[in-house]
Amino acid sequence: MPEIARFVKNGSATVTPAVAEKVVRMLPQWKLEFTQIHAPEFPHLVDQLEFLADAVEDAVEGAYKELPYMAVAQAVFALLYAHKKTGIIPESVQMLGRADNSSVVRAVLIQNEKVFAVYAGKQGVDWQKITSQP
Repeated sequence: MPEIARFVKNGSATVTPAVAEKVVRMLPQWKLEFTQIHAPEFPHLVDQLEFLADAVEDAVEGAYKELPYMAVAQAVFALLYAHKKTGIIPESVQMLGRADNSSVVRAVLIQNEKVFAVYAGKQGVDWQKITSQP
């Protein structure tokens, strides 16, 4: 996981508030897109993406101000990564096409577990359903 964590850290360093605001404008469409993901090998991926999308939306729109910007930037990076069709592993690769998306999302959740667990609790979301734990 250290390589993925480094990848997320480096990628999120390019996320500016302007990028985050652009992503928020795209989230309604992306949330619909994420619900269409069929990845039985990664059963929590859709819920995790929806959770990160909600957290980014709430943070950028000012509804939840307690998330550190690093957590928001990493969540934005994960959403951008999951949205694009080309990645480390192309979506077309059977049974593995979402492995890279899942790894990026899990790295964001693990690195920001404490703040996202608090956010989940305040939103009435079951953290155990979202968490990266099996």
